[in-house]
Amino acid sequence: MKKKVVVLGGGTGMSALLRGIKQFPLDITAIVSVCDDGSSTGILREEFNIPAVGDIRRVLVALSETEPLVMDLLNYRFDTTSDLDGHTVGNLLLTAMTEITGNLSDGIESLTKVLNLKGKVVPLTEDNVVLMAEMEDGEIVEGEHSITVDRRKIRRVYYKDEPTPTREAIKAIEEADLIILSMGSLFTSIIPNLICDGIVETIEESSAKIMYICNMMTQPGETDNFTVTDHVHKLNRYLDTRKIDVVIANNGKISDDLVKKYETAEQKDPVEYDVENFKSMDNQVVSDDFVLVSNGLLRHNEVKLGFHIFSYVMQL
Repeated sequence: MKKKVVVLGGGTGMSALLRGIKQFPLDITAIVSVCDDGSSTGILREEFNIPAVGDIRRVLVALSETEPLVMDLLNYRFDTTSDLDGHTVGNLLLTAMTEITGNLSDGIESLTKVLNLKGKVVPLTEDNVVLMAEMEDGEIVEGEHSITVDRRKIRRVYYKDEPTPTREAIKAIEEADLIILSMGSLFTSIIPNLICDGIVETIEESSAKIMYICNMMTQPGETDNFTVTDHVHKLNRYLDTRKIDVVIANNGKISDDLVKKYETAEQKDPVEYDVENFKSMDNQVVSDDFVLVSNGLLRHNEVKLGFHIFSYVMQL
């Protein structure tokens, strides 16, 4: 029987992780945060009063085993002067299926059959949630997009109204052999899963190991100057008495030119792998050179990442 792996996250980081682990014989469930409110997703949320579909679309594409042309179709973004401008085909399909089936979970399930997914995708909640952030200066910022573009340091995030997690998300965590907190935006992709009522409580009761895949670059306002252990400490504060069991971290060198490019264009810096600080912690650490540069962009080596995750879970 395949080991059951549950991944919590959202955004491009989660998609990259899933593209890696789907290469291995695992029973994968992706629990996706649905607080994105920018661009096409934001417009559809407001008009149809549905959870965010953008990250769901990315995850569906990442897990899909269909022809590349179909994936290009789902990601196709209209560039026009009409109301379609900025919308992606995948977002529109998910919205349509949500309207047809009556909820996002059933809409995803219907598309899953068409896309031949190597795993299951479930939304964190069916509620049309609004993410809030309290900044270090005490000011409150409303909405995921506004939080992301704000460069002030974040003190905490919370929901405007407490959402209810989907039954599928709770069930997946209960049955998991390994729970993975994906790389991605700490405060706007990962932590939103942990502050949803019932999720941490279910993790608390689970016997599954908890793994965290650390980012390779910091994020302005969210993790400025964070080391790997800083990321771990922050997440552990949201995990109640359970703590992260194993951390996957990059020990590869990022070229000086690429570091300068990210620092100048996005105010991002490499996350330091502070190996000495782990000596006083209980975590197991798996480190490797995960650096991969594709089209001038820094990425995790997805296959190598998937191999390390598969190797770890098979030992459980």
